[in-house]
Amino acid sequence: MTAAVAVPRRRAVGLRMPRSPLAVVVVVTACLLVANLVVTPGFLAPDRLPGTAELFVPLALAAMASVPSILSGGGGLDLSVGPLLGIVNIVAVAILMPAGLVAAEVSIPLCVLLGAAVGAINGAVVAFVRLQPIVVTLGTYLVLDGLALVLMPQPVGTAPPWAAWLSGSWLGGFAPRSLLLLVAGCLLWVLARRLGFVTLVRAVGSDARAAFTSGVRVGLVRFGAYALGGALAGLAGLALTVLINSGDATVGPQYTLAAVAAVALGGNALSGGRGGIAGPLLGALTLFLIQSLLSALAVSSLWIQVVHGSVLLAAVCINSSIGARVGRRAAAIQGG
Repeated sequence: MTAAVAVPRRRAVGLRMPRSPLAVVVVVTACLLVANLVVTPGFLAPDRLPGTAELFVPLALAAMASVPSILSGGGGLDLSVGPLLGIVNIVAVAILMPAGLVAAEVSIPLCVLLGAAVGAINGAVVAFVRLQPIVVTLGTYLVLDGLALVLMPQPVGTAPPWAAWLSGSWLGGFAPRSLLLLVAGCLLWVLARRLGFVTLVRAVGSDARAAFTSGVRVGLVRFGAYALGGALAGLAGLALTVLINSGDATVGPQYTLAAVAAVALGGNALSGGRGGIAGPLLGALTLFLIQSLLSALAVSSLWIQVVHGSVLLAAVCINSSIGARVGRRAAAIQGG
């Protein structure tokens, strides 16, 4: 009797796994990693790891920065994440350095606070003025992009000393220091989870009315979600500074579409309420491996935006299909 019951359970688990968007992106990431190793056998060689990590970390943190606003629901696509990376980079190089604020313990927290402040402004307008997030963040996108060009019309300057240190590695190249910024972002997310804030954001994103009825301060939670995303974008801007080792107003905006694509590819619902950072990190890794493979095959970099857009459309279609299937299954269970 026990064996007869156990077999259907195993079959049910086996049927569920391929339908998970996270399982899909794991398989795709593994295949792309193998393809990169075949095309470039030294892809993970110790002498290349620091440079590889420097390329990956800004994208990963930008994807993480997009998660809280999307998770909070209400159509919370934060389009200002990319330009915020750029403004943090410019502030670190063109404002803090000339002012003598080059110490890591001073400039790094200030840049993270700058990101959190911009995110808080977005959150305040979305949560309390109740304007559409896409309109608010598009306006912030234009303001930050224009301000970056005003502050630095041409790429100039050198990065602070801490950026040069983070571009190095430990243990013979097997531990790139730039990954410390990614670790800091993950720790910030873990802290938010431990404090119960991520659970509140998911509740608001799933059903804001039900959350409000349960006593959740919906506006304050959404405000905090945008501020958290801004802080993560501040870390991404620091990672961008490590990558380009200078100030450049034109690089940051390129991360906007890639960040949203990584979140969608990682299985997070763009409607809010479902997801975390594990999926978007895998989504960012998938996009990074695609870029590396195209570069190794000498494909023009002009195709990158085409790839990002295609991945975003495919991810949204897959997630919608899976979400609809899960909804029908839940309704069938409740009805039965």
